[in-house]
Amino acid sequence: MDVILIKQTAAVIQRIGHRTINSIWRLGCASHFILLVLLKSWTSFARPRLITREIYYAGVMSLVIILVSGLFVGLVLGLQGYETLQKFGSESAVGTLVALSLVRELGPVVAGLLFASRAGSAMTAEIGLMKATEQLSAMGMMAVDPVARVVAPKFWAGVFSMPLLAAMFSVMGVFGGYLVTVVVIGVDEGSFWSQMQNAVDFRYDIVNGVIKSCCFGVVITAIAVFEGFDAPPTAEGVSMATTRTVVTSSLAILGLDFVLTAFMFRGVA
Repeated sequence: MDVILIKQTAAVIQRIGHRTINSIWRLGCASHFILLVLLKSWTSFARPRLITREIYYAGVMSLVIILVSGLFVGLVLGLQGYETLQKFGSESAVGTLVALSLVRELGPVVAGLLFASRAGSAMTAEIGLMKATEQLSAMGMMAVDPVARVVAPKFWAGVFSMPLLAAMFSVMGVFGGYLVTVVVIGVDEGSFWSQMQNAVDFRYDIVNGVIKSCCFGVVITAIAVFEGFDAPPTAEGVSMATTRTVVTSSLAILGLDFVLTAFMFRGVA
């Protein structure tokens, strides 16, 4: 029994060590790949139509889900905020609650999760399918660098699109809060906007939200293009890479949000 237990324990330790080493190796490969993308990005900026086309697919095509989700999040925040604040006689401050919740946290985070699910998975699937059908290899045979021609435009399109989508999400959320509290419930419109204007600070609220959305855009797009380029050239490999993109991006967004929030709160203090 002791020998069997020792063997089982050794097998578990071996599996943990193998997965740890594999994770560190993939992290190093991803860092090297992103550095390579940055070094070869001059081709994309020399031909801006490549980036604008990818911005259309990554950003414009994500507008519907971003705007609709932002509207409903704002509606829910307005209802929940009014229900809570009216107990303390502060229902006129619901605009402040909606605006700060969206600009500081919900706008960048929820928009980032939606962007990872919609645009990030699409980037991974497209690059993975191009690799599986040997289109990337064909580019290399024609002296066309696939990293500069395919990957870099997608990377910068995601970086540029994410802050704009997060801003639109927050705007639609504030509009949803206005609809449900002012138009439907009947909160005073002047109090709604004036308290929001006095409470929301441009530097500590809006700028910090923009910084978060920019960081999320870099992380999401970097994970998406790496997973697509590193995917095994099979249907199952592309499917697993797409799943890893959504899961890894979601966890990275939540973890990075905590780190950034901690630094920002410490800066305010």
